[in-house]
Amino acid sequence: PGFSYRQEDINEAWELVLVNQFHDIIPGSSIGPVYEDSQKQYAKVKELGNDVLGEATEALMSQVDVAPGELVVFNPLSWERSDLVLAPWQDDLEGATVVDDDGNRFPIQKAEVEGEAKATFWVEKAPAKGYKVLKVEKNSAPTPTMAINTSSMESDFFLLTLDEYGRLSRIYDKVNQREVLAPGAVGNCFIAFEDKPLNYDAWDIDIFYQEKSWEVTDLRGAQVLENGPERAVIGLKWRFMDSTIHQKLILYRRIPRIDFETEVDWHEHQTLLKVAFPVNIYTNKATYDIQFGNVERPTHWNTSWDWARFEVVGHKWVDLSQRDYGVSLLNDCKYGHDIKDNVMRLTLIKSGISPDPNADQGLHRFTYSLYPHSGNWYGGQTVPEAYSLNNRLWAAFAPVAGSGQLPRAFGLVDAIGEGVILETVKKAEDTDDLILRFYEYGGGEVKATVRPSLPVKELSATNLMERPLGETITDELTFTP
Repeated sequence: PGFSYRQEDINEAWELVLVNQFHDIIPGSSIGPVYEDSQKQYAKVKELGNDVLGEATEALMSQVDVAPGELVVFNPLSWERSDLVLAPWQDDLEGATVVDDDGNRFPIQKAEVEGEAKATFWVEKAPAKGYKVLKVEKNSAPTPTMAINTSSMESDFFLLTLDEYGRLSRIYDKVNQREVLAPGAVGNCFIAFEDKPLNYDAWDIDIFYQEKSWEVTDLRGAQVLENGPERAVIGLKWRFMDSTIHQKLILYRRIPRIDFETEVDWHEHQTLLKVAFPVNIYTNKATYDIQFGNVERPTHWNTSWDWARFEVVGHKWVDLSQRDYGVSLLNDCKYGHDIKDNVMRLTLIKSGISPDPNADQGLHRFTYSLYPHSGNWYGGQTVPEAYSLNNRLWAAFAPVAGSGQLPRAFGLVDAIGEGVILETVKKAEDTDDLILRFYEYGGGEVKATVRPSLPVKELSATNLMERPLGETITDELTFTP
């Protein structure tokens, strides 16, 4: 009640996204005026998306059993999650605690995310594709849970040591009792390369780019920014020629991941910026995430084929794993990688001069993460962790009491099977039916069982044109993605 599915607005936003996925726009190989238009179109997409999301959230909360001032946490992923939440900061949250209906209590920490004050706190078992209501109570001031200074950080998961240039000289995995970095190597090392390809400046990276490089070592500042009950943060600042790099090195109390929230003010040309992690892993192949799956590539450059594909696309993660242990490098928006032997490098900025002489100039914001794990990428839960980085739990305050027509916790689907992700939930194009799109990401044959929590008239498998395949049933649907 109170919400009409805004298909026209959603379609308009989607079509604008598709226009900007064109093969010259998306990789940065168009002229400058194209990106002036693209910026405006992406701003329109964001405006439409936030507008639809806000209206839908208000309509949903108006029906939930929620009291004014309580928090409703939303989980956009298709599995039950225990994770950190981001919510708008309010001054009365200082020293407050969230409490769920099972009696779990977690302190609220004030955090700065992309220049905005946010409240961050832990939530247990947020339902899949659903929500959970939390109370907010005043409590004593939360206490720090990690040891931190400008040269070291320690949590229950990791011990980190920084050298005089702000690079990581040690990453010790306390859970698996493993040194993550290769002996004598440093991690989170920014490297700039002279990038002057022979033919197509914005399109190509020629393999000889590595012949001239500079490590970014001009550390201008380091300070402890946060040390609270859920996360600890060191702020680092480097200078490179006419550019600056600001970074937050983030360690979590309950998440076995190291985040690098980065802001770069870039003013170089024909200079390729990468970040490197030489890891203590020995294997002859690396795995790269792609849409609905992954690909493997060798970690050597022994053949002409290898020389032609030294730079490899990876969407949300790449991974180097032995049988018993591995390291994944996650990201939220940077997709070029090169992995040779045991050195993982993520491409951050290219800054060509043709056809746009001002390509990549100005402000860049992105986050990448290091995720050491036991086993290989599949057993080590790299895929769920990468999804969590890219699809955070978020929360909204209920402005008024809801009608109580909906429960205080609800998930669209139950567990659907190992290795299966419900990637998309949408209204059908031509009817009011609900379309659920799944995929299997591990390269195996598994059974997925769909048990919607909504009242369902009938269930049917469909093709991509949303036309039913076979007979319909009324309780649950089991299939092989």
